[in-house]
Amino acid sequence: MRESIEGVKKKAISKNDSLLKGIRVLDLADEKASFCSKLLADMGAYVIKVEKPGGDASRNIGPFWNNTPHPEKSLFFWYHNTNKRGITLNIEHNSGREIFCRLLKKTDIVVETFRPGYLKELGLDFEVLRDINSRLILVSVTGFGQNGPRKHYQSCDLVASAMGGQMYVSGSTSTSPLKPYGEQSYYTASLFAAIGILLALQKRRKSGAGEHIDISLQEAVTSTLEHVMIRYFNDHTIPTRQGSLYWNNEFCIVPCKDGFILVTLFQQWETLVEWLDSEGMAGDLMDNKWADEEYRLKHLDRIIEVLKRWTLNHTTRELFEMGQLMGFPWAPVATPKEVIESPQLKERGFFVLIDQPKFQTCMNYPGLPYQFTSPMVKQWRRAPLIGEDNIRVFQGEIGLSRKEIKKLTSEGAI
Repeated sequence: MRESIEGVKKKAISKNDSLLKGIRVLDLADEKASFCSKLLADMGAYVIKVEKPGGDASRNIGPFWNNTPHPEKSLFFWYHNTNKRGITLNIEHNSGREIFCRLLKKTDIVVETFRPGYLKELGLDFEVLRDINSRLILVSVTGFGQNGPRKHYQSCDLVASAMGGQMYVSGSTSTSPLKPYGEQSYYTASLFAAIGILLALQKRRKSGAGEHIDISLQEAVTSTLEHVMIRYFNDHTIPTRQGSLYWNNEFCIVPCKDGFILVTLFQQWETLVEWLDSEGMAGDLMDNKWADEEYRLKHLDRIIEVLKRWTLNHTTRELFEMGQLMGFPWAPVATPKEVIESPQLKERGFFVLIDQPKFQTCMNYPGLPYQFTSPMVKQWRRAPLIGEDNIRVFQGEIGLSRKEIKKLTSEGAI
C-alpha cells in the first residue's frame, strides 16, 4: 500500500529533526570559533556555552543594543550564540575542573580556542579527556595550530589574514594591502571545524573512538585563496592587487547613477557593444580592432573608461534587469539595507525573527544558508544570559544541590 503524502512528510520531519539531535557540545570557544558551535546548535545539537564567571570576553565586542556597552547587550554575542544554553564555569578552579570532567562524560564534542598547551597545564589535554570519555571529539581552533615553530605566536583575524596570504591580494594597485571586511578567518576556520566535526562523527560511528581536530587560522585562510596558490605552484606567478577588477579581468565593478554594479568585460562582446551603440555610448569600441581579444586585454583601461561613462547614465536596477534578460551575469553591489529587502531572500524566508524578552524587542538574524525538505529549526532560541542555565545543568544534569551551587559560586568555581 502506497504511503500517504502526510506520512512521507512526517518521516522527513523526523529525519531532519534528528540530524544532530542527541549530540551534546561544550562550547569553550571565544570569537575565533563561536560560529562553529552556533552552526552545530542551529543543526539541532544541544550546545552549552561555557563562560567564565561574570561572562565571556566576547560579550564586550560591539555593536551593542541601543549603543549601550554592556555584557548582556552585545549584538555580536547575540548572533554567535543563538540556540545555545549558557553556564558559567571556571576550569582553572579545582572544583570547576571536577564539574567540567563530570559534564564530559555525557558530552560528544568540545570546541575550544585556548592557546596550545593551556589545557595540558590544567591536566585537561586530549589524552586525559579521552580517558574520561573515549568517544569525545575535541576541536581546537588557534592561530597557527597545535604544533610547529609558531604555535605560540599571538594571532587574531588581522594576523591570520596577513600571514595566510589573503591580505596581500586584497586592495588596489595604488594602495597598501587591505584587510577584507569582517573577521573572515574566524568564519572560515569555524566552517572547516564544523565540517571536521561532522566527518569525525561519521568516523566515530564505525570506530567508536573520538578524535582531536586541530584547526589553524593561517591554514584556513590559505586554503581559500582560490587561484592565488594554484598559479604560484604552476608558474610562480605572484598575483597583484587589482581593486575592483577580477583577477582574470573577466569582471569589474563600475559606478551607476545610484550605486555600483558588477559587470562582465568580455562575455558576449558583440552584444555588449551593440547595446552601448544603441544608446550612442560605444565610442571607438565599434572599430574592428576591438574584435580581437588580445587587443582588448592590452587596452582594458579604455574599455572600462567607456563602460563607466555609459553605466553612469543608468541605475543599478536598470542595468541588472536588462543585463540578466540578455544573459549577462551582472549584479548590483547591494547595501545591507538592500540585502535585507531582497525579494529573493524574503521569498525563501532567510531572515528569522528572534524574541529578546529581557529587552522587550525582537531582532532579525540571518538564518540557515541551506534548506532541507522540512525546517531544520522549529523555533529559534536567543543567546543565553550570563549563567542562565546554571541550575538547569548543574542541578538537573549532574545532580548538584542548590546549596552546593551557592557554595561553588561563592568560591568562584561557577
